Order: sequence, then C-alpha cells, then structure tokens
Amino acid sequence: MVKKAVLAYSGGLDTSICVPLLKEKYDCDEVITVAVDVGQPREDVEEATKKAQDISDLHFTLDVREEFVKDYIFPLIKANGDYEGYVMGTSIARPLIAKKVVEIAEKEGASMLAHGCTGKGNDQLRFEAVFRLTDMEVVAPMRDMNLTREWEIEYAKQHGIPVSVTSSKPWSIDENIWSRSIEGGKLEDPGYIPPEEIYNWTVDPTLAPDAQTIEIGFERGVPVSLDGKTMDGVTLIEKMNRIAGSHGVGRTDMIEDRVLGLKARENYEHPAATVLLTAHRDLEKLVLTRSELKFKAMVDAEWSELAYLGLVDEPLYEDLNAFIDSTQQRVTGTVTVKLYKGNVYIMARTSPNGLYSEDLVSFDSKVIDQQDAEGFSKYHGFQARLYRRFVANK
Repeated sequence: MVKKAVLAYSGGLDTSICVPLLKEKYDCDEVITVAVDVGQPREDVEEATKKAQDISDLHFTLDVREEFVKDYIFPLIKANGDYEGYVMGTSIARPLIAKKVVEIAEKEGASMLAHGCTGKGNDQLRFEAVFRLTDMEVVAPMRDMNLTREWEIEYAKQHGIPVSVTSSKPWSIDENIWSRSIEGGKLEDPGYIPPEEIYNWTVDPTLAPDAQTIEIGFERGVPVSLDGKTMDGVTLIEKMNRIAGSHGVGRTDMIEDRVLGLKARENYEHPAATVLLTAHRDLEKLVLTRSELKFKAMVDAEWSELAYLGLVDEPLYEDLNAFIDSTQQRVTGTVTVKLYKGNVYIMARTSPNGLYSEDLVSFDSKVIDQQDAEGFSKYHGFQARLYRRFVANK
C-alpha cells in the first residue's frame, strides 16, 4: 500500500526540506503539498506553487482569501481580537490552513499529516488541534528531529532546494492579508534594534507623509466601506493595508508569552488591522451599554485566548461567538480616523443606533433637572464613608 503524506506547505525553508525528510526519515512513498493562500503576496504564492511542483509528488494551491476574511477575520474584528497587545494574524489563519490540508488528505487517501513547525512555537499546537481530529498520523520533522536553522540551510543546499533564507539574513517571515510576522536571527535578542529592512508593509513613521483622514463604514460589526465606497472584505483590507502602511501605522515589537510558557521577541506589521480594530472599538462605545461593554471585554479576552491557542473547535468558542454576534447587531455606523506618523486618531463617529444624546448631556440642556442627582450622590460611596467613620479609626 502506498504511504501518502500531506504537508502544509508555505514555500519557506522549513516546509521545503520537509518534503525529502518525509521520504528519507518517515518512509513515505508520496508527499503531497498544500499551499493555502490566505493573502500572501502574489509572487510568494506563485513561487511556492512552482517550488512545490518541482519537489513534491503532487501539489495543490488553494485560494481561500474570501473564506479567511468572512469566517475568521470578520469574527476577530467583532471580538476585538487581541492577545497581549498582539493583533492576531498568524494564529487566526492556522486553523483554516489546517482544515484545508485535512480536506486534501481525506480526498487523496493519505495516512499522514505533516507540518513544518518547531517544538518551541505555538503553530504546532494550532495545526495539531485540527489534525488530531482525524485518525491520521501526525508528524512534525522540525520538532521530531530537533533541527537547527543552520542544519536546515545546509540540508536544503545538499538537496538542491532553493531558499531565500541565509545565515546573514535569517528572518522567518509569515504573511497573510491581516498581518506580517518577522522573527528569527538577531531579532531573537530582545535588546537588538531591528533594522528597517525587516519591514515591508509599513514605511518608517518618521518618513511618513502628512496626515490623511478616512471614513470607515461598519454594518453589524463588519467593515463594509471606505470613504463611502462599498467594498468586499478582501478589497477593503488590502486597500487599508496600503493606505495605513504608507503612514507607518501598524508596527508591533513585543515580548510575547507563547503557549508553552516561553517568552519570545516578536515583530509584526498589521496596518489595516490596527485601523479597523481601533475604529470598531470606538463605534462599540457609542452603541453598546456600559454593562454590555464591561461584559463583552471579558468575552473578547476569552475569545482571543482560544483563537491564539488555535482552539476554534472548542464548544466555548462557538458559544462566545453567539454572544458577540448578538451585540454586533447594533454596531452599524461610520468612524472617521486620522492617520499620521504611525498613529491612528479617532476624529468622529456616528451611528443610527447610538446611545448618545446631545440634548441630555449638554451643559445647557434643561431636559434633565440637575437637582435630581443630589439624592443619588448622597448614597454614592455610602459604605466607604461608613468604613472611614466607624471602622478605620478604631
């Protein structure tokens, strides 16, 4: 019986050397590669496809950008997805990529699922949370063999596999339509100042042009327009990435707590995500009640934790989405933002569902009698006053 392995393929160093490794070390007769397009640069997708066709027995390139935006990014925006200040891009894409790999494996009658993740990162968990829903064997050559970057580069050369990574520029890049992550090499030193060359989506904020103002339209928590022009999700995000990136918006350099407990220095670019999440949070403040906002903050945090872990098949994830979707029914309106030198400034917001009343809140309003508040103020902090008077000084 032919032993088939299906590999989640990115075109990078790790997944490229997995192809010969699966045959040499895991006795696979056929290696099928699957590249999932979640918004990588066109040239990267084409290069990965060509490389995979040259080194694997069978290859599939799947364009799932629309599905990624609709079923993963839009729910993330509704949930204000954020992990320790990290705009989740890599983590939210992994479950979808894994699901598509499984679909191909089932179609091709494979008995093994493989990925190129190391044993120190989070992606191994995200892939395998999906892979292990099947009865197929799951392997991870990088982790299983304790491979180093230097060994991988040399192994690739020996097998005639072209790689863009070198010892002098060993950056590991992962891109999708929502974010771009850069790690590895000297960046692993938290005291190292990153060179400008690691950035591709954003200009140096100090060199950014004069301010630009943009109006973002939302319907039920989802961005649907820029400056009054309706767009599909993919087009809107791609355009916002270009606009915000040109103003240096959306860079993150942080110490991140990985799932395994390791702290890691991570660098990210996420122009559109930064702007859209900032605008969405602001619009929520206009239309949701204080109690809803307080409770939703806890729900958003739990949702983000599950998404970061890759546990999108956890029943709680579905439960949280149900609550979030309920709150988003009223999150419709527009938010005006100003982009300037790496920053996003909220300038204005409006919604047909806003809970704000200029007539009630105005200093000149006579609708509410200010004297009515005196009774409320007498009981505000009542127990604290009792404590200070009768207990604290005993």
